[in-house]
Amino acid sequence: MTHVPSPTAIPVALTVAGSDSGGGAGIQADLRTFAFHQVHGTSALTCVTAQNTLGVSRVDALPPESVVAQIQAVVTDIGVQAVKTGMLLNGEIIANVAATLAALSLTTVVVDPVMVSRTGAQLIADDAIATLRQTLLPLATIATPNRYEAQILANMEIQTLEAMQTAAQRIHQLGPQAVLVKGGGMAGDLRGVDVWFDGDTLHVLQTQCVATPHTHGTGCTLSAAIAANLALGRAPLVATQNAKAYVTQALHHALAIGQGQGPVGHFFPLLTQPPQSA
Repeated sequence: MTHVPSPTAIPVALTVAGSDSGGGAGIQADLRTFAFHQVHGTSALTCVTAQNTLGVSRVDALPPESVVAQIQAVVTDIGVQAVKTGMLLNGEIIANVAATLAALSLTTVVVDPVMVSRTGAQLIADDAIATLRQTLLPLATIATPNRYEAQILANMEIQTLEAMQTAAQRIHQLGPQAVLVKGGGMAGDLRGVDVWFDGDTLHVLQTQCVATPHTHGTGCTLSAAIAANLALGRAPLVATQNAKAYVTQALHHALAIGQGQGPVGHFFPLLTQPPQSA
């Protein structure tokens, strides 16, 4: 007998991603972002990392069966209005996550195709990239590749705004309903300029560029904020615009913690208030 989740009084979002022990990215960033938007956050862990503001020293993947079980446990009991995928790490996990999302008819999905860092370092193997392209991207409501990921998916160099627009159109042909090519890795005036394409319309989305070295977790945070806005019933383009505005404010309140690159300030309204005394 199939259990039908009861309606909840609050929207629910699910993040399928890795854990960041330093708290700046991954599920930690996603859950804080969901909470900021008054969306209940649930999670399915794909891997556990040992990392801090200076970098990653170890990554341990969870068995694909464990990832699938986590997704099923959440969806069959609580139900979710939106899903965000982040670091899936390897081809086996990617294939299993894609099959599970399809089997559970989860149709509001933000795919952050975590393959290459903002500095250009490849994070997953070539075969995993192929699996992501073939199985997960076609399920995406919105895909959010950064410049380097877009170069791989579109099979082209990206140096200009025109190239970003072409890449967004090429990636759209892989199956996502909409594509946001992020310009955080671009140079000069294009830094922070994103390109949106939904099959009909190209939009250039630009917010204020924030000068801070503390930008850890911006990609995770943006895709989670889009998912939260979708869970709240916003249209995809509006959800993306709202998410960009949120990330901009979080960058204005980035946290200078640790000895390296700190995270954005996910809970920035609280930073303007004095801590509560005991």
